[in-house]
Amino acid sequence: MITKRAIAFDIGDKRIGVAVSDPFNEYAMPCDTYFRTRDFRADVQAIAKIAKDKGVVVIVCGMPVNTDGTESEQTEKTRRFIDALRGATDLPIELEDERFTTAEARETQMMSGVKRDRRKQTVDSIAASFILESYLKRKKNQEKEKIMKDEIKTEEYEEEEHIVELEDEEGNSEKYLHIGTIEYRGEWYCFFQKAEPETEEEEDEVVMFRLEGEGEEKRLATLDDEQLMDEVFAEFCHQFEEYENSDEAMSLE
Repeated sequence: MITKRAIAFDIGDKRIGVAVSDPFNEYAMPCDTYFRTRDFRADVQAIAKIAKDKGVVVIVCGMPVNTDGTESEQTEKTRRFIDALRGATDLPIELEDERFTTAEARETQMMSGVKRDRRKQTVDSIAASFILESYLKRKKNQEKEKIMKDEIKTEEYEEEEHIVELEDEEGNSEKYLHIGTIEYRGEWYCFFQKAEPETEEEEDEVVMFRLEGEGEEKRLATLDDEQLMDEVFAEFCHQFEEYENSDEAMSLE
């Protein structure tokens, strides 16, 4: 699916580098560098227009700070420009650390064989592309973390739905995880494992009951016939194995 693009600006005193993302927001592409005038307001309006003309939905501005993370005079100048830009556009503006982008841009130029007298024309737009790539990567990581957290919450919720509290003959109650119910020779049987096992043996232990009664009168009854227990458990294992190899189970992986 094609998504709306993002634009990044590397804001300097003399030049402003521009970079935009591809339609899929996978990578950043350097654009022309904007050369500033002596009119602060005109520069702000020009940058706002560039963003509008590119049809983006978010503006990313590089925020210059010292290598130790503290703010500098340039930080304050950039913040002033960004504050003015917020008043000139309705697009959301996000900030991205640009501590090492200019140095990386110069290194890229040298490795690409760009002549010294032409480096000023492209260094800022390349720096802007690094700012944008950093932003896109950070957003992707945030989205992945969100998806993982949502999946964990869903799994925990679904598991919680299958936990029941069973009481033994002595009145002691314990939480069990319902792992399946099968029909065998006209009867229904339910299978459980301890929800909070304390030993490895308890982790593997499966408890089974016959489901008796109708409607609200249904109850779990213990089995005394060992041969029947073996037969029912063997049928449960057979059905579970068949499900594990089914197309439905494969589609959930």
